[in-house]
Amino acid sequence: MLNAMGYESNATLETVANLGVTLLLFSIGLKLDIKTLLKKEVWGAASGHIILSTFFFTLVLLAVKTLGFRLAMELEWRQAMLLGFALSFSSTVFAVKVLEERSDMSTLYGRIAIGVLVMQDLFAVAFLSISTGKVPSPWAIGLLLLLPLLRPLFFKILERTGHGELQILFAMFLALVVGVNGFQLVGLKGDLGALVIGMLLAPHYHASSLAKSFFNMKELFLVAFFLSVGLKGLPSLSTLGIVAILLLAMPIKSLLYYVFFNHCKLRIRTSLLATFTLSNYSEFGLIVAALAANQGLLSNDWVVVASIVLALSFVVSAPLNSHNENIYRKIMTRFQPKEHALLHPDDQPIELGDAKVLVVGMGRIGQGAYMELENDYPGKLLGVESDEKKVLLLQNLQLNVIEGDGADSDFWDKISISEQVEYIF
Repeated sequence: MLNAMGYESNATLETVANLGVTLLLFSIGLKLDIKTLLKKEVWGAASGHIILSTFFFTLVLLAVKTLGFRLAMELEWRQAMLLGFALSFSSTVFAVKVLEERSDMSTLYGRIAIGVLVMQDLFAVAFLSISTGKVPSPWAIGLLLLLPLLRPLFFKILERTGHGELQILFAMFLALVVGVNGFQLVGLKGDLGALVIGMLLAPHYHASSLAKSFFNMKELFLVAFFLSVGLKGLPSLSTLGIVAILLLAMPIKSLLYYVFFNHCKLRIRTSLLATFTLSNYSEFGLIVAALAANQGLLSNDWVVVASIVLALSFVVSAPLNSHNENIYRKIMTRFQPKEHALLHPDDQPIELGDAKVLVVGMGRIGQGAYMELENDYPGKLLGVESDEKKVLLLQNLQLNVIEGDGADSDFWDKISISEQVEYIF
């Protein structure tokens, strides 16, 4: 609407928009466990999906050319493959927003979806570094080796800053000065630096509170990002026709995600919800289209195509994620698909053993309740805690605790509550 009224983007808006994406990657890093990226269902699904999805969208765009759309007549197969690569990605902004609003960041499907997106971000950074012709400095290896050595110092300062504004300022310093500017100095993408700094800080016990502190700030700056998307240009009839075809092709992209997740022997619910989270186009498509337009490889109309199809994919994906549980239930009721005989180790049913009492949430109150009930139910108590590190700590203290998120409906789907269970606290 602003574009139609004659408003244009400016340097300030672009700077704030870029800052929003940078803080988003930093906040992702704060919640990221590097071990997640090494799992087959993450790196395997991300790599396989990019290859097949790029091939599929390349064919779609070449087919669009044969249909006689004016904008597509300029496309050669290399340009079509470049756009196909951009369209194969899913939106980090959208997925994180959905998972945070549903409090599903710590769920299995949420961790898998974020892991896939981080892998895509790494592929994107590698592509941008190559396409811009910037060769990383030899000092880049030194920086990557130095940062882990500096982590104890970062942790010590973070502890001394407390919980107030000084902690946020120090985190901003690490993300923007050490991360973004440090990586840019050695020829690496600045956003990658923010992500790496977040990953370095993730093991610290203040990381979760930092992520919460950055939430509102990040949300405000991301408004500028979406404004900058809308100000890229106005569509023509040819543009809208191509957008419609790309939207019709999006279910195939989503189906590829589901096939890869299901092949990793994840439960139907896990595969389906992770697929819904990733069923959209990515802001990375805009970056690729803009970069190609600046280098004269594509016309600026392709930037408009990327921006509109991105926005409309959010409109399509939003109700899928809002009603994902209902959709899953209806699919299971109507089609009654069978689960794998041997499920993924992280997605198997949860056994309660001889427990008669469940204590959900092993914080201070949960631990107090557990200790109080231990006299009345010796050997019959089971604690449930979502924090993996806390689970290991409590297990070392000889408490009967399992990992699980009581706020996640999937947890209750996977446990078998028999008549022996008398109380759930």
